[in-house]
Amino acid sequence: MSTDVGDEERADPAELRREGLIVPHADPRRTGGEGVAVHDGIGRVRLRFTPADRDVKVPPGVSVFDAASWNGIAIDSTCGGHGTCKKCKVRILDGSVPVSRLDQRSFTADQLDAGWRLACLAQATSDIDVEVPPMMTRPKAATVGVGRQVILRPAIQKRYVELAEPTLSDQVPDLARLLAAIDDLELRVDIHALRRLPAVSRQSDFKFTAVIVDNVLIDIEPGDTTGGRHAIAFDLGTTTVVATLLDTSTGTPAAVSSMLNKQQPFGADVITRISATMMDTDALDKLRGLAHATLDELAGEVCKQAGIDPAEVYEVAIAGNATMVALALGIDPEPLGVAPFIMSSATLPELLASDVGVRVHPRARALVLPALGAYVGGDIVAGMLASGMDRDKRLRLFIDVGTNCEIVLGDGERIVATAAPAGPAFEGGAIRCGMRAADGAIEVVKIGDDDVTCQVIGDVAADGLCGSGLVDAVSELVRVGLLDESGRFISSDAAAATVPGVADRLGALDGGERVFALVWRDGKELADSVYISQRDVRELQFAKAAISTGWSLLLEELGVEAADVQQVLLAGSFGSYLSPASAVRIGLVPRLPVLRIVSAGNVAGEGAKMALLSVQERHGALTLLEEVKYVELSDRPEFNDRFVDQLAFPR
Repeated sequence: MSTDVGDEERADPAELRREGLIVPHADPRRTGGEGVAVHDGIGRVRLRFTPADRDVKVPPGVSVFDAASWNGIAIDSTCGGHGTCKKCKVRILDGSVPVSRLDQRSFTADQLDAGWRLACLAQATSDIDVEVPPMMTRPKAATVGVGRQVILRPAIQKRYVELAEPTLSDQVPDLARLLAAIDDLELRVDIHALRRLPAVSRQSDFKFTAVIVDNVLIDIEPGDTTGGRHAIAFDLGTTTVVATLLDTSTGTPAAVSSMLNKQQPFGADVITRISATMMDTDALDKLRGLAHATLDELAGEVCKQAGIDPAEVYEVAIAGNATMVALALGIDPEPLGVAPFIMSSATLPELLASDVGVRVHPRARALVLPALGAYVGGDIVAGMLASGMDRDKRLRLFIDVGTNCEIVLGDGERIVATAAPAGPAFEGGAIRCGMRAADGAIEVVKIGDDDVTCQVIGDVAADGLCGSGLVDAVSELVRVGLLDESGRFISSDAAAATVPGVADRLGALDGGERVFALVWRDGKELADSVYISQRDVRELQFAKAAISTGWSLLLEELGVEAADVQQVLLAGSFGSYLSPASAVRIGLVPRLPVLRIVSAGNVAGEGAKMALLSVQERHGALTLLEEVKYVELSDRPEFNDRFVDQLAFPR
């Protein structure tokens, strides 16, 4: 079954791209052509969605379609944001969005004047208010992932049957009678379904629904319940866990929720959690229980939001790194943390949702995305699946920025992947005024001639600095010349000559460490301000050097140059909110035009959703294991020298 684009005018995507009308989903038109607002990749813009009454903030240049999708706001589309179905119609209530040529084909002049635009082509380059019409909020087909649509073919099936009652002259067993009615499938039978079959079939006058997941008959439900087929996709992150409830009959997200991983008390990164299991024999059971509690609580939240009985959830999918998956399943993670870094298995046996602590249907299945290696896990396989790394013929660089940074480079024919130990700087860890990306965290920094402007999450007083704010701050300090190429603060006298308007913010604490004040508090005392220190700069240098060493070695592996990269995808909760201009300036990504750098959103979660909505996509995930070459950085003798070379900031 393929997705249907309706009765509207059909268009060839290749032709539209040649005309400059569309680009792939999550790769907004940023060429500066007719009707396109060019941006510099710095800061955030606010989008207010009605009638959902939701405010979201995204980097400038992200499409309205993506901004909505990342935040659980569904906009109708059958082409996945390619600009061919013309269904993603929204109205700009406040703010300005240029009219594209495809908008002119899709709307009348009066409609354009009233603010109607196609969401997939509407770039948010400034604050805007967006109306999503009620009839457009439930997509008619599964359009998930970055740049791709999927064929809606979930593993969950429901078959309503009406059977003839047995008689003395017709003593065919109940199960044989049912299997004969569903003779197009070769079913295996779960004992739970067999236990329920005799009673349910008779109580319902032999009119009931067979619930099937991946050709396993898991339950018998009285009456016709074919309308209720739900699944939950989990992005099981080290820091944050995201759950999305899906109606698999339509591919529609019904609810989204997220929370911090309850394993946080055992450490902020995978190494500290592995170490905890090595030092305490009870730690593995505790970590497993905390993972289960996190997943189960989120499952309950999304079901409550959507008004769905958890018993109507028949499958869950988990995209997580190898350590998080091992801990959730109670598998000893020690071999993952010591050389030669070996997984227990790249794929896992058939699991139930109860095996990962999720209380939904008692026989619901659990699908865990396969992993490439100890540090390139199922979350990255899911991200590659969602972003089409094995399909797009462009040379693309995929970077999931975090404590452990996963990097993938591919041109559709060859794909290589690696992991770089970036450390906790991007999560605010080891930063003097660092904090998580929560209310009160500085997320954007701009240094002017006479002042410093900071955007704070929640529009409240600044309490600290999160990862994106750290990158912005260092980038700006490099730009204005307060940090030299080596990452050292210049002298106070040189600062007074270079940027006299903000030179008073540069000084030293009582211990002698040099700092730069971003936000003054209670007077102009450095120690009381929110500042960035020399040590903070070094932490970021170590992180960015590890990442840039990783992608530079992958470029060599394929025999290409950085200038050949046609698109950089910044993935993950941190990468998606990283200012592209700042990432280029500090050398975190190759020195490319900022318009080639795309915020990819939560592609791990998107990949998990795709696996639930299409059995073909889960087969595609397994195929990636064979197609991708994993490069172990610690095995490269040149890594240390390259790392040292990458510490400096680009000139």
